Amino acid sequence: MKIKKKILKNIIIQNFLGFLVSIYIYIVKITSNFRYENQNIPEKYWNDGKPFILAFWHNQLMTVSFAWKINKKLNILASGHSDGRFGAIVGKYFSLNNIPIQKRNKNYSLRSLFKLIREEQYIGITPDGPRGPKEVVSDGVIKIAKTSEIPIIPLGFWSSNNFKLKSWDSFLITLPFSKCCFVWNKPLKIPNDSNEHQIKEYQEVLEKEINECIAQARFKCR
Repeated sequence: MKIKKKILKNIIIQNFLGFLVSIYIYIVKITSNFRYENQNIPEKYWNDGKPFILAFWHNQLMTVSFAWKINKKLNILASGHSDGRFGAIVGKYFSLNNIPIQKRNKNYSLRSLFKLIREEQYIGITPDGPRGPKEVVSDGVIKIAKTSEIPIIPLGFWSSNNFKLKSWDSFLITLPFSKCCFVWNKPLKIPNDSNEHQIKEYQEVLEKEINECIAQARFKCR
């Protein structure tokens, strides 16, 4: 098992596997039918050149780039570990840019994030990542939205043909020839004077709204 982990962490192996994974994702894209609900919500921000934070569950990373309909890259906050690096390798094929968060220098990582926000770039955050608990919103995304004073827009996805990996997040793998649906939810704005109790409430609101998006997407894929 240790040897297997070392092999999978090898950068050359990761690049090769990332290329294969990207081919599979492209096959899913060209063989499946995609539907987009409430896309007018992000379009308003895209058209006005206004940034926002995209929030979605970690297990839906595979297809998130298909919902992104603007030339500006989506900058996704990711783990600095090997799984985060692998995600960055796959993401580069789909105009996604990973922002690695280093535990030893988290402040530096967040400065890079806020610099992108000041430049009116778009940020993607999996509020249950990078290590869970699954589908539970941490306070990080709420505090980032509070400090930056930009809204969070929830997004949910579902596909008619899929399976879940036995990973901490139950990562969703969509199969080719699927009916797929993305559902956007209304922007969530966090007042910059929010206290800890209110932040906790906003965590619960965001969690509920992401799950509502997924439930609607699942219904549309029937």
